[in-house]
Amino acid sequence: MRKIAGALRRHRTEIAVGLLRALTYLGLMALFFGLLGIPNWQLRHINRTLATTLLTWTVMTVTMIAVYGGYDIGKKKSKPIISSMALANLCVDLVTYLQLQIMNVNPDNRAHLTLFGEDFWWLMLAAVLQTLLLILMVRVGNRIYFRIRQPRACLLILDAGSDRDAMAEKISRYSLQWHVSDTALWSDPGLADRIERADAVFLADVPDQERMRLMKICYDLHRDVLARAQLQDIMLSAAQPLVIDDSLFLEMDYHKMSLGQRILKRLGDILVSLAVLVIASPLMLLIALAILLTDGRPVFFRQERLTVGGRRFTIRKFRTMRSAAPEGTAPAESEVEQDPRVTPLGRFLRRARLDELPQFWNILVGDMTLVGPRPEMLDNIQRYKSAMPTFVYREKMKAGLTGYAQIEGRYNTNPEDKLMLDLMYIESFSLWNDVRLLFRTLTVFFKKDSAAPFVTTDALQQEERKDDACQPHS
Repeated sequence: MRKIAGALRRHRTEIAVGLLRALTYLGLMALFFGLLGIPNWQLRHINRTLATTLLTWTVMTVTMIAVYGGYDIGKKKSKPIISSMALANLCVDLVTYLQLQIMNVNPDNRAHLTLFGEDFWWLMLAAVLQTLLLILMVRVGNRIYFRIRQPRACLLILDAGSDRDAMAEKISRYSLQWHVSDTALWSDPGLADRIERADAVFLADVPDQERMRLMKICYDLHRDVLARAQLQDIMLSAAQPLVIDDSLFLEMDYHKMSLGQRILKRLGDILVSLAVLVIASPLMLLIALAILLTDGRPVFFRQERLTVGGRRFTIRKFRTMRSAAPEGTAPAESEVEQDPRVTPLGRFLRRARLDELPQFWNILVGDMTLVGPRPEMLDNIQRYKSAMPTFVYREKMKAGLTGYAQIEGRYNTNPEDKLMLDLMYIESFSLWNDVRLLFRTLTVFFKKDSAAPFVTTDALQQEERKDDACQPHS
C-alpha cells in the first residue's frame, strides 16, 4: 500500500507540475505577442514575420532553459527560480524584440531600424507583467507541489568519524523535500530493514567498499540514493563508455581541452575582457576617483594568487578597505559583514561586484580566464594542501573570474566541497558549459550571501577572499 500511495503522489505531482509549466510558458508567450502585437499588426495575422518571431521566441526559450533552468518547482526555493526565470525571460524578450525590429525594416513598414521607439515601451510593459506572472506561478506552484508531496523520510548513513550534526544541518535546509527520520552508522546491524523503512537514503563519508554494498541494497529495495560525491566519482563523471571486444570500459580522458578549445577559450577571453575594459573605462575612472577622494591611495588592491600549474600572478581589484586599517584587528568570520575596515564605498562596490572590474586586465594579459576555479590566497592554499593534498587538482585549469563553485557554492563553502565543485567543472569542461556559466553568473546578484568575505589579519596585504555563491534551496 505504501508503494502504491507513493506512486500515486508522484503521478499527481507530475501532472500538476506539467500543467503549471505549460500555463506559465503559454502566459509568457501570450503577454509578449499580445502586447507587442498592439503596435505591430504583423503579429496579429499569420504571415512570415509572425512565424519567424514565434520561432525565435521558442528557440531562445529552449536555449535559456538549458542555461538557467526552467520551472523547477519542488527542487528549489521560489526566489532562485523566479530570479533565474526572470533573467532567462528577459534574454528571450530582448533577442526576439531585436529580430522583430530588424524584420520591420522593409519598404512596406520602416525605412530605418528603430530600437527605442513605441515598441520598446510595450516591451518593457510586457517584461514587467511577465515577471509578475512568474512570481505568481512559481509561488503557487511550490505551494501546490509541497501540499501534494510531503517531505520524504530519509535514512542518513555515516561513518563513525563523520559530523552528524553538520550533515543533518545541510539536509535540513531542504526541509520541504527531505526529513531525516533515522540516522545510522554503516556498520550498524539490521541496516537493510532500516533502509526498507525509508523513502530515500543519504550516504555520507562511507568507505568505498561499504558504499557499494549499501548502494546495492538500496537498488534491490528500489530506494532512492543520494551519495556524497567523492574524488573518484568526479573523475569518472565525464567518462565515455567504450566497448572493447565485448567488454564495457569507462574511458577517462586526462586532457580535457583540445588545442582548438584552448584557442577558442583564449580568444573569447581576449574579446570579452577587451570589450568590458573599453566599455567600463569611464565607470572605472569614476570609481578610482571616488576611492582617492574618500580614502586616498592606493586605488587598487594587489595580491599574489595561484593559477594553472601553480604559477603565481598578481591579482588586481579596486580597494574596498581603509588604507590605514591597523594590523591584527580582523573580526571573527561570523562578524565579517560588519567589518569596520571596509569603507562605505567599498561595501557598495562589493555588493555590485564593481571591485572585480580590474580583474578583466588579468584576463586580458592571460593570468586568468573568464570561467575557471577562483584563485585562492597563497596562505589558504598552503593550509588546504597540507590538510588535503588533492586540492592541487584545481590547478589543472587556469584561475577564473567566475566558476561552478562560485555559482553553486556559498561564500564559506569548505575546501573539500569547493574542490569537488571545481573538479566537476574541470572534468566536464566544454565551451558550451563556459557560456552557460557566464550567463548563470548573473544570478549571484540575487543571492544575499554571495558577497560576504573571509577576513585576514592584514588589511592591505591580505584582503578578503570574496567568493560568489548561490543560495541553497529547500
